[in-house]
Amino acid sequence: MNPYVLTTLLSSLGLGTALTFASSHWLLAWMGLEINTLAIIPLMAQQHHPRAVEATTKYFLVQATAAAMVLFAATTNAWLVGEWTINDLSHPLASTMTFTALALKIGLAPMHFWLPEVLQGLDLLTGLILSTWQKLAPLALMVQITPNINPVMLTLLGLMSALVGGWGGLNQTQVRKILAYSSIAHMGWMIIILQYAPHLTMLALGMYILMTSTAFLSLKLVSATKIVTLTTLWSKAPILASTTALALLSLGGLPPLTGFMPKWLILQEMAKQDLPLTATVMALAALLSLYFYLRLCYAMALTISPNMTTATTPWRAQTTQSTTALAVFTTLALGLLPIAPAILALLI
Repeated sequence: MNPYVLTTLLSSLGLGTALTFASSHWLLAWMGLEINTLAIIPLMAQQHHPRAVEATTKYFLVQATAAAMVLFAATTNAWLVGEWTINDLSHPLASTMTFTALALKIGLAPMHFWLPEVLQGLDLLTGLILSTWQKLAPLALMVQITPNINPVMLTLLGLMSALVGGWGGLNQTQVRKILAYSSIAHMGWMIIILQYAPHLTMLALGMYILMTSTAFLSLKLVSATKIVTLTTLWSKAPILASTTALALLSLGGLPPLTGFMPKWLILQEMAKQDLPLTATVMALAALLSLYFYLRLCYAMALTISPNMTTATTPWRAQTTQSTTALAVFTTLALGLLPIAPAILALLI
């Protein structure tokens, strides 16, 4: 892709998110969401492959539907209440409709069906943008309208997303689909705590972005999109295989890795809110997700493929890809747990 075009598209992605962050009026927020969507579509279709075009079309239709719902809900609220500001979304019909539309945008269950299919058709870098940056603007709006949302609805969406994200990834062989179900499960953890401790939602989002970036950049470095491809990784690049396996375990929430921090704090907060049954179900849902992360780790670290000359030849040439970002994200994704109190103090 032409570097000027790429710069324009990436700048538009940033502009759309910043516009949504800064807006207090629903029309401006909707405009930011639309700029975001329109900027990523050429990036998704740049491969000119039928699978990429199909994924782009699905994404466009889903996002257009969600954006139309947001606009309709904002207009309904203005009609019934007389307010266009985001914080005054006080009518139950408008607030529920808006939250449903934003849930569709980020792929919360049961509106999650598009996400694995779309992510499977993209290259790894565009998939990384879709899994991380594209969640920011809708989640910022969700945080602002949470006081007007039915708490039972938030709890049900969170529980369903954590369970569907765990169950859906169990029988997948494509790494991108596994990461899509991982995204659905993590969104469930963020939404279920949103009504009680929004700062924990922000913490979980930050940790999720760090860990998912590590996973996508590691897979990009070795061009791995299937589990079977990962079985040759140890004999070719043992250090990279070790760090990628640890990053995936961090995504699963195992101590003493960074991913344990948000899950631990969210379960602690749910226990404080006298929700022991909900916390138990969420912890069990995390075990479902942990199973498919362990499958990936098993393929990478415990399966030794035949180390033939033909397998190692492509790895003798030095890669031209930059590994600085990967090194930074890997360090953060593995070692932030000891400074959890400091991070929490900053957020509160």
